[in-house]
Amino acid sequence: MHLETLRLYCDIVRLRSFSRGAEQNFVSQSAASQAVQLLEAELGVALMDRTKRPLVVTPEGQTFYEACRGLLESWEKVKAEVAVVKARVDGTVRVAAIYSVGLHDVSRHMQRFMSRYPEARVQLECLHPHKVVEAVLEGEADVGIMSYPPADRALSIVPLRAEPMAFVCHPSHRLARRKLVPPADLSGETFIAFDPGLTIRKAVDRALRQHNVKVNIVMEFDNIETIKQAIIINAGVSILPRHTVQKEAGIRTLAVVPLAIPDLVRPVGIIHRRQKPLTPTVSRFIQLLKDASEEPAATAPARGRARAPAGEVL
Repeated sequence: MHLETLRLYCDIVRLRSFSRGAEQNFVSQSAASQAVQLLEAELGVALMDRTKRPLVVTPEGQTFYEACRGLLESWEKVKAEVAVVKARVDGTVRVAAIYSVGLHDVSRHMQRFMSRYPEARVQLECLHPHKVVEAVLEGEADVGIMSYPPADRALSIVPLRAEPMAFVCHPSHRLARRKLVPPADLSGETFIAFDPGLTIRKAVDRALRQHNVKVNIVMEFDNIETIKQAIIINAGVSILPRHTVQKEAGIRTLAVVPLAIPDLVRPVGIIHRRQKPLTPTVSRFIQLLKDASEEPAATAPARGRARAPAGEVL
C-alpha cells in the first residue's frame, strides 16, 4: 500500500468521482478503479457503492478516508520539517586559506556571515597552498581559498577574482612617483622574490622572461607579509598583488605603481571536494564570498591588515 494510492483514494472520495480523482493524480480512470479495488481487497470491506451516481462512500470507506487524510497530513508535515532542517544555516564551516587571503579577506567575511546567520560558525585555518589542498582532499576543511587553485579531478573550483599585480617599492625609489612602470624599467633592479616553488613566483618569472627583463634577486620569501617588510626597509622592490598592499599604500609606507603587464594577475578561487555534497551552510558561505568578490572596490568595506607569522606562506 503506497501513499500515492491513499492520496488517489482521498481525491476520489473528496471529488465523488473516479474520473476527476484519476485526473488529479495523472492516472487513467481504469487504473484508479483498480487501485480502489485493491484497497478493498486488502481491508476486506467495500469502500464505495458504485451503483449510485455520484458515487456514495460506505461508512467503512468514510472511516478509512478520514484516517488516510490524517496520515497524508502527517506525512506532509514531516516532509516540511525535514525541508526546514535541510535548509537550516547552522553548524560550522571549516575553511583553509592561504595567509594573504585568510588574514586580509576571510576574517572580515567571517564576521559578516556569522552576523547574518547567528547559528553558524566559521573556523579559519591559514596554511601553505599545498596544505590547503590537502586539508580539502582529506576532509579536514569544507572549503579552501587560495591563489592559483590547482586543476584536480577530485576538486571543484569556484573562481572568485583575478587580482592585478603591481610594482611595489620604497617611497624614495626612483620609480615610486611613476603612473605606470614598463617591464623594461625593472631590468637590473634589486628584487625580492617569492620562493621558487610557488606558483606565483613562476607566473612572475614567466612574465619578466616574456619581456626580456632580468632582475637581481637578493631575497626569496614564501609570504607576502615578509616581502612587504623587506621593501619597507628599502631592501629591494617586488611585484605583488595590488590587493594585498592597499593599506601600506594608503599610509605611504610603500609605493604601489601599476605595472604595464595587464595579463599578469593572481587568480583567487575556492576549492571543495567534487564528490562531497555541500551543506546549506557551506553553500551560503561560498555564495557570500562570491557576492563580496563582485562588489565594486569603492563600495567594498575597508580591509583590515594583520601580519602573517614569519616563515609562513602568502
